[in-house]
Amino acid sequence: MSRPLWVVALLKKVYSSRFLFARATRISAVGRLLDRWLFNGDGLIFLPKDQAVRRISVNQSIDQADDVVVPSHVVEHFIREATVHWIMDFCLCRAAEGCENYPIDLGCLFLGEAALKINPELGRRVTEAEALEHVRRCREAGLVHFVGRNKLDTIWLGVGPGHRLLTVCSCCPCCCLWNVLPHVTPRISDKIQRMPGVTVTVSGPCVGCGSCMEGVCFMDAIRLQEGRAVIGEACKGCGRCVDACPHGAIELAIEDHQSVPDAIAHISTLVQLD
Repeated sequence: MSRPLWVVALLKKVYSSRFLFARATRISAVGRLLDRWLFNGDGLIFLPKDQAVRRISVNQSIDQADDVVVPSHVVEHFIREATVHWIMDFCLCRAAEGCENYPIDLGCLFLGEAALKINPELGRRVTEAEALEHVRRCREAGLVHFVGRNKLDTIWLGVGPGHRLLTVCSCCPCCCLWNVLPHVTPRISDKIQRMPGVTVTVSGPCVGCGSCMEGVCFMDAIRLQEGRAVIGEACKGCGRCVDACPHGAIELAIEDHQSVPDAIAHISTLVQLD
C-alpha cells in the first residue's frame, strides 16, 4: 500500500536524526537487525560525474569518441530498458534539509512496475524521453547519480516487490542520506560501491589546501598526509573532489571499456525491469 502524505511529513521531521541511527548500526545486534530490515538485498553503485573523468580507457586517444567510457550511460541503459518511468516531484533529502545549494524539485527517478504503486501525490509517471531529460537536468545541476536496488525506497514509499523497483537517485554533497555512510556498519556501507574500473588518485601538484575535503567527500575518504591529499579505500568514486581541487591535482580514471557493461550486469542481477 502506497504511503500517505503524513508519512512523508514525518520522515522530513526525523531526517535530521539520521546520523544518530547510523551510529547505532555500529552496535552489532542493532546493525544486524537494521541491515535485515532496511537493506536486505540492496546493491547500489555511485556513478562518477561524466565531466570528472579525466582519463579514458587504456591506450585510447580522447579523439576516439566511440571508446570513451561515459558513466551516465549506465543510467540511460536502464531508462531505455524500462517500461515504467516515475519521477518524484521533490527530493526528500533536500526538502527535509531546506537545501539552498541544489534544486529541491529534482527528485529521484524510479524504474520498474513497482513504481506504479507510488502515491500519485508524490510525483508522476513520465515517458522515456522525459526520464532522460530529467537525469540530464540533474547532472547539469551538479548532482551525482547512484543507481540500483534500495530497500529503503520500497519501505518509505510502501511499494514492492523490491526486485521490481530500480532507484536512480541524484545526490547533492550537503543533504544526501548517504552522507551517513562513514558512520554506519561496514555490512551496510559495503552495499554501496564505486563503479567498476574507477580509480581516484592524487597525481598532480597538490599543495595540501584541503579544498577536496570539507563538504566535498561524503565518505571522509580524503586526508592530508605530509602536506598532500591522500585518497583512502573508502572512496566511492563520485568525482566531486576532482571538481573541487583548484589545482587539478586529482584524477578520476576509468581504465576498462567493460566498466559500463559490468555495472549494468551487476545491477541487472538485483532488479528486473522486463
